[in-house]
This record gives sequence, C-alpha cells and structure tokens, in this order.
Amino acid sequence: MHDHDSKDSIEYVRLVGGERRVGSTLESVSNHWRGGKECFMFISPHDDDVVLGGGLLMQLAQKENVSVYILIVTDGSMGYCNESQKDTISKVRMEETYKCYESLGIARENIIWLSFPDCRLSKYRGRDHSDKQDKISIGGYCGLQNSFTYWLRKIAPTQCFLPTSNDLHPDHKIVHEEFLISLFHAAGNIWPELGAKIERVPYVHEMGVYCDFPEPPQLRVTAPESIMAKKLEAILMFKSQEQIESLVDIVRKSGPCEYFRPLEFKFYHPATHYDAFEKKHHIPFIK
Repeated sequence: MHDHDSKDSIEYVRLVGGERRVGSTLESVSNHWRGGKECFMFISPHDDDVVLGGGLLMQLAQKENVSVYILIVTDGSMGYCNESQKDTISKVRMEETYKCYESLGIARENIIWLSFPDCRLSKYRGRDHSDKQDKISIGGYCGLQNSFTYWLRKIAPTQCFLPTSNDLHPDHKIVHEEFLISLFHAAGNIWPELGAKIERVPYVHEMGVYCDFPEPPQLRVTAPESIMAKKLEAILMFKSQEQIESLVDIVRKSGPCEYFRPLEFKFYHPATHYDAFEKKHHIPFIK
C-alpha cells in the first residue's frame, strides 16, 4: 500500500537540489511558469505511449488552463496482433487514439499525426528532399527533424514531455534524439520555410513508459482516484492492442501518480574546467 493511495487531492512534489517543494498546482512548484502562455506538448512515438506516462498530467494541466497538444510520430502500421488486422490496423488505431485522448479533454485538432512508418524511423533521421505528394513532406522536405522543427515553431510549447531515452524500443530512442536536436533548430534561423523561430527553447521532461529513468525523476504528480480512473479507461480504449490489459494492471497497481525527470542541456565552455587542472587542487607528481 503506497502512502498516496488514500489521497483524494491533487499534489505536486518537486525536488530541487536539497529542497522539497509541495503544492496543489504545478505553477506553485515551478520557477519558470509563464502564466497564460503555458502550453504543453506531449511527444508520443506510438499512439498509446503518452497516455501511459502522462495521462494524469494531461488532465491536471487542463485544470490550470494549459493547452495540451499531442504529437504522434508513427502510423501504428506494425501494431497488428493478428493477420486480419494487417491492412486496417492504422485506421483502427487512429480511431482508438481519438477516443482515448478526447476522453481526457483534449481537442481532436490538438492531436497531431506525423505519420512516419512504424518501426522504420531509422530511415527518417535528419532531413532530406521529398516528393511533394509524400504525406510526411513539409516545405518540400521530409524527416523527423523537419517535422519536429515545423510543429515546434507552429505550436511554440513552453514545456515538452516525451518517453525516457532508456526505453528499449528503437522508435523511442530515435524520437528522443531527433526531438532534442530539433529544439535547437526551432529556436534558430535555420530552415525558414518551416516558420518563424520560437522565442525560447521549451523545458523538456522525460516520462516513464516501459523502462525506468536513467537517473531519478524530480517531479511527482499525484491525482484523485477519479482522474486516475479516467486515465485507466482511456488506456483501455486501445482495444486492438492485446497486451494493453497487462500495462493497465501495472498502472493501476502503481497508484494515482506519475513521475517526470527534467532534461538539462549543458553547453561546452572550456573555462568551466580550468580550475580542476590548476596545481592548487593536486599533489605534486614526483618521479
């Protein structure tokens, strides 16, 4: 039995260094909240990933009047569980996806399909010229970095959430890498045909989906049981995915909470390392 099992209120706990911040809103434990400009983007390698890792936060964010967008990277074409589904699974999963996220209060127009081929993302790293008839073509180019840069500029989110780089699925690893570099493309003047650059790079957080974080998370979100129940119902809308029941069981047993790990980008500055090599820090070497 978890200590949060009996709670029927919203609680955010953020660990910052040795400090433990607790509040009933995400704004109350944040240093960088932008008020009415707050906008969240969830990046989902496959259609069901982000409801598993962030189905509570999506609902709670809307309670704080935060717009929520979901970017679904792949087309679900490899998600069939029997031979009869092969030709129809993408369409089936699309309908399941709309039912899932609309049940959490997310508008259909905020659910964006990039439609890259499922399990074949390695062929779409970077950016390349494309046929204008290609459904993943934007501005005459295709590729993950092309699409991510376009949508980051179009939506201009303040915070982004995606599955941890520790996940074993290659699609998750590729999305993680390609999205992070696209953040910096979107904030620069490169590729102007994809829109005006964003004002600032959004804050980025990892969420747990299948594998644990590479380092401990620093934010815990706890929700009332009623919100947890909506998350579980939403996950179960992916009826075509026969393994979904086992995932729901894990989520249910974990209780009404989710964890997130912020990603910090450290740029290289040679001066940072200067003092470590000065003689005052070391014992003289004697031959």
